[in-house]
Amino acid sequence: MKMNLSYSLKFAKSLIFPKAEKKSIARKSLFGAVLCIGLSIVPLVVVTSVTNGMIDGMTERIIGLSTSHIQAYVAPNISKVKTVEAFTKYTAEATGVRGVVAAYPEVEISALAAGKNGRSGIEIRAIEPDIFVRNKSFAKLFEVCEGELGDFISAGGEKLGIIGQKLSKDMDLHAGDTIRIITTRSVGENNERIVPKLTSFKIAAVVSSGYQELDQFWVFIPLESAYSSLSMESANYNIMIETQDAFSPELVAIQKRLADIFGRYANVYRWDQIHTAEFENFSSTKVMLVFVMMLIVLVATVNISSAIVMLVMERQKEIAILKSIGAKPRGITFAFLLAALSCGAGGLIIGLPVGILLTIFSNQLVHGLERLVNWFSTMGGGGEVHLMDPAYYLSEIPVEIPVNQVILIAVAVLLLSVLVSYLPSRKAGREKPLDILRKN
Repeated sequence: MKMNLSYSLKFAKSLIFPKAEKKSIARKSLFGAVLCIGLSIVPLVVVTSVTNGMIDGMTERIIGLSTSHIQAYVAPNISKVKTVEAFTKYTAEATGVRGVVAAYPEVEISALAAGKNGRSGIEIRAIEPDIFVRNKSFAKLFEVCEGELGDFISAGGEKLGIIGQKLSKDMDLHAGDTIRIITTRSVGENNERIVPKLTSFKIAAVVSSGYQELDQFWVFIPLESAYSSLSMESANYNIMIETQDAFSPELVAIQKRLADIFGRYANVYRWDQIHTAEFENFSSTKVMLVFVMMLIVLVATVNISSAIVMLVMERQKEIAILKSIGAKPRGITFAFLLAALSCGAGGLIIGLPVGILLTIFSNQLVHGLERLVNWFSTMGGGGEVHLMDPAYYLSEIPVEIPVNQVILIAVAVLLLSVLVSYLPSRKAGREKPLDILRKN
């Protein structure tokens, strides 16, 4: 009798679910291996999903709120940036380039801010007030913690500003308060003396992007107020340029077209050129986390190999009988590999749904755990604990199930289950019936 595929499948089924109800250590080991694989897949799915969500959320904020898709750094001493009207007109030239959706002028000035609770270095971002409505990223990603953005947008000639939540807490400043901004200017015949210039702004709103490392020193003021009230000697003139898709292959071609339009008056860079270090760090962190999690899965799949070894020892008589009536070695080997593959599949059936479910409710779980930790901390006289500190992470985890990576995890687990079980399965197929019967 030739042991074809159907007989291999039947034998594999009998290995996992034998008809005779008897105690089997090997069978218990198989189900234990299934449970171990399932438990190891859960953190792998959660870590992969949360890491992807975090990195994508940070990337979205860095691109949308900091540099946009493409940024042009304009020379500071040219006539095109001497007045608000000239700079706005120069910015509008970018919107005529094919592939450009919108362009926003911006003036950046490093300064010192004074508030109720000391002083702090800040980064002034002078922008057109309606950017918080016109720009999709600004409208979507900034959350208003205090005040109203409408006051800032319709300010007219009034000196209003918007500050970040972290700066608000550090300096004890709130909507309606006054923030004093200190810039420097040179005086004298040869500009030999540097003197401070103090300008006060009323805080219209306090905002947060959910990522403090990005926005903790930002102070937004109207573009007109920067030109009329601040010292512009150390100002940097930028143009934030928005395209249809920040990840489009066309971004390089758009960059070249913009460089041709601006000529020698501006240097044009894509977002991935400006933030190369950050995104390389994100990528390496992501790869390392997935690698560590896959090692855990590998250790769990080794349990299948041990269970298959025990199963071969328990089923030696059956193997001898099957081979004595014509079963091929590869048929026996294939049956044990199918049993190992079934164990890997069983682990996936347990681990994937649980991992996906925990990912979907990750924010609720983190906040619940945070409340529990803070309750114990309060009972012990300790301070408040933030598990998702926005100084290092996003305040909310963007829930994202990476379908492609989940499929890759499933395929990897199945392959590992077969690979680690190949040697004991091959040994089972090469057993000689006479030797088995003589031993037993």
